[in-house]
Amino acid sequence: MTALLASVRSADEAFDAARAGAELIDLKEPKEGALGGVAVDEIARIVRALRAQYPVKPISATIGDVPTEACDEIAARVIEVSAAGVDYVKVGVMPGPAAARCLTQLASLPAAVVPVLLSDAGADAKLAAFAAELGFAAIVFDTAAKDGRTLFDCVDAGELSQCLALASARGVMTGIAGALGWAQLAQIRALAPDIAGFRTALCARAEGRAGRLDPVLVEQWANALHHAPHEVGTA
Repeated sequence: MTALLASVRSADEAFDAARAGAELIDLKEPKEGALGGVAVDEIARIVRALRAQYPVKPISATIGDVPTEACDEIAARVIEVSAAGVDYVKVGVMPGPAAARCLTQLASLPAAVVPVLLSDAGADAKLAAFAAELGFAAIVFDTAAKDGRTLFDCVDAGELSQCLALASARGVMTGIAGALGWAQLAQIRALAPDIAGFRTALCARAEGRAGRLDPVLVEQWANALHHAPHEVGTA
């Protein structure tokens, strides 16, 4: 079964998503970019409130959009976000000369880091394999540009499938995200990642990813991911 990760920007959205069936709650601010960060003190406040009612539901948070070359800044932000009490800290990693060094440093930090491999120019199989070998709990494939293209517009599905299989074989959880919607449901099911992450698809269509999360849409997506096609209809 593919678990639903709901990206939320506030405590109200976090509780709505949890009640509606999201297995993972991901804190980020969509107005600040693809992996825009929520203020650390606000992350801590949301974590405390959510854990009081959902003590075992995993919570992640992003560090914000930071250039992959800025390894020291990334490391400092990871430690700050981790100290706010989340289970996982998500860090965007852009393929390029600095990517391997960044991943190596992230793997050495005293925090549960989840690299988000930004795949606008395709899935980087070598980088994914390197990340998997470093022993991260999970690896996510996502897009940096929120320009209407989905992850599947940017990557070759066969190559992405190989990347997910390689990571899974090493005991690493796999996730995909990147403007995924109902049109991509069949592809998500075919890939069967451990986690599928959503923001835009969980908000009112007219408002886009910066709008208010709709718990009805969260419930619809949870049902779609958790049941076989003949057991549930799509919206």
